[in-house]
Amino acid sequence: MPSRAHADGAMPLDVYQSETADQSVRADWSAYATAYDLLSEHNPEYQAILASFDTFLASIETPKLIYDIGGGTGNYTERAAIACPDAEIHLAEPDPGMIAAAKAKMSAHPNITYDNVALESYSPSHQADLIVCVHAIYAMPNPQQRLKDLRRLLRPGGWLFLVDLGRDMDVADWRRYLFRSIKAKHGLLGALRIFWQGREIAKQNSAIYDAQQKGVYWTHSAEELASAVTAAGFEIHREDTVYRGYSDLLVCRAPVGTGEDDHE
Repeated sequence: MPSRAHADGAMPLDVYQSETADQSVRADWSAYATAYDLLSEHNPEYQAILASFDTFLASIETPKLIYDIGGGTGNYTERAAIACPDAEIHLAEPDPGMIAAAKAKMSAHPNITYDNVALESYSPSHQADLIVCVHAIYAMPNPQQRLKDLRRLLRPGGWLFLVDLGRDMDVADWRRYLFRSIKAKHGLLGALRIFWQGREIAKQNSAIYDAQQKGVYWTHSAEELASAVTAAGFEIHREDTVYRGYSDLLVCRAPVGTGEDDHE
């Protein structure tokens, strides 16, 4: 699929202008939150990314301070809270509907703080040991600068678990894939019921596609994302294409010994 990012990783002008773009071409994230977890639970590709996150968490020294940026309904925050019960975890999410959904399902985890704030306005007191950012950067204004914001929030030697939607959201393709997957497990009537309950997802995914087409949401290749991440000051330790080829997963680290950045 064509990308609206230049080959050298630079963003086209319309992405920089997205802060003032017509809100009608953006997804309604609060509406999305009403059914997000329902279809995520039945999406094998989404569950595969969650499993990758679990494996990643088990492979690193247990972080003491974690930020989930653009954390949505908190699925990755919840996994981190279970794996790292003694960690201080902050879910930073600008949409109130997403925050409300996250709070409702994670009340049993006292180590989670909910910060209703956008990344560009986020200024916590300390740099994190781990930042999680899944399917969020592409929808933010000025994504290259937002990647630099992630670097600002991460201590030297800290980890970034980044997944970003890079290719155009083909709603019909996803509908066919999910219906087949759900039907195989729950039968025809079960699939129809789940699709009806999650009908808001298709509507909002269509809005994401429209925003991608108009340059309001960032589309990129794996190479373009890696170039932007490196330019933001990260070292890339792992790269994978995930989510049926629509998204890219990068495990990154903030370099140690970079002078003025080596502080809490």
